[in-house]
Amino acid sequence: MMTPSSENVQLMHIGKKHFDFSRRTYVMGVLNVTPDSFSDGGAYSSVDAAVTRALEMLEQGADIIDVGGESTRPKKVYGEIVKVTVTEELNRVIPVIKRIVQESEAVVSIDTTKSVVAEAALIAGASIVNDISGLTFDPKIADVAAKYNAALVVMHIQGTPETMQEHPVYNNVVAEIKIALQRSVEMARAVGVKNIIVDPGIGFGKNLEHNLILLKKLNDFCDLGLPILIGTSRKGFIGTILNAPVSDRMEGTAATVAVAIMNGARIIRVHDVKEMKRIAVMVDAILNVG
Repeated sequence: MMTPSSENVQLMHIGKKHFDFSRRTYVMGVLNVTPDSFSDGGAYSSVDAAVTRALEMLEQGADIIDVGGESTRPKKVYGEIVKVTVTEELNRVIPVIKRIVQESEAVVSIDTTKSVVAEAALIAGASIVNDISGLTFDPKIADVAAKYNAALVVMHIQGTPETMQEHPVYNNVVAEIKIALQRSVEMARAVGVKNIIVDPGIGFGKNLEHNLILLKKLNDFCDLGLPILIGTSRKGFIGTILNAPVSDRMEGTAATVAVAIMNGARIIRVHDVKEMKRIAVMVDAILNVG
């Protein structure tokens, strides 16, 4: 057993793999097939480059490849926010997902808020839907996940990607996010989704203090009885604290990953798979001793 709270966490069969969240931390590798992601925008926008990166992350120890075709950093043209169309998102992610499942036995996650994209991705071979809106943008995502017996990640966001960092306010950040996540979980269960993972949404409608409180009190979310996913990799609050650009946030990310695992996270969503996998293995060893 990893922590006293891990006894609440479910075993899950996702895709062709068995996940035992009571025994170790799982690594989700970030694969942004977008031209404008805050961290690696444009680096993997071709299918070949994206698949090569996916295979590299698997070699480095990733358990899940999370493929995303729309950045949560809004794109602006002449001051106006430009949305990624469904067609454009499909064109970005589907060829990549198909190639990854053809060339590996990876568990693939689709990072989307659109049910049409989620369904196409599951047909293409993905087995997890990662919804940053917690079903608030497109509730039909839950129906799609249930239809294909896919796992579903419900994340908390306050506002939208366009507005989320405009003075986010909470009376009690942990309590309010727990209530919101429970609501998302109930929506998913109501339509038959069996495997659900929760994500408090670090950096999504939270200020620096909110993010730090969530990490410090992450164990409180274990009360939901579901695996917790955490995504702190290279995020802005780390840069603020360390006065470091996106390219120089490895140590800060490592600190947040270690704390998150100690406090109950069972999936870490990261860009630097090799290094963060080592962090996870080390922290797991500490948690499993005795």
